[in-house]
Amino acid sequence: MDRVFIEGLEVDTVIGAYDWERGIRQCLRLDLSFAWDNRPAAAGDDLTLALDYARVSARIQAFAEQSQYQLVETFAERLAEALMSEFQIPWLHLKLTKPGAVPAAKGVGVEIERGCR
Repeated sequence: MDRVFIEGLEVDTVIGAYDWERGIRQCLRLDLSFAWDNRPAAAGDDLTLALDYARVSARIQAFAEQSQYQLVETFAERLAEALMSEFQIPWLHLKLTKPGAVPAAKGVGVEIERGCR
């Protein structure tokens, strides 16, 4: 199976369990990889048959704008569910990094894999 990826997408959202985090927006960095059969799109040079990463990226930005989760785990799960459902993605890998959450670390976060390859 082919893969389409989006690397280093930064979104601002309300995320965190502490009171001070509930009133601010914080940056999350996302790396995503999606299973997708690119052959039909490539055969006819047809964008309508491709996984449109610009549309997917816009959807992720909109999702982040509207969400207000405490846990990065919840953000990742809900985002994966939305993307797989809305774009008929059979499998995805999502790495979500919350920079600055631990001062001594470049970033912390979660990685999830959902669906079938």
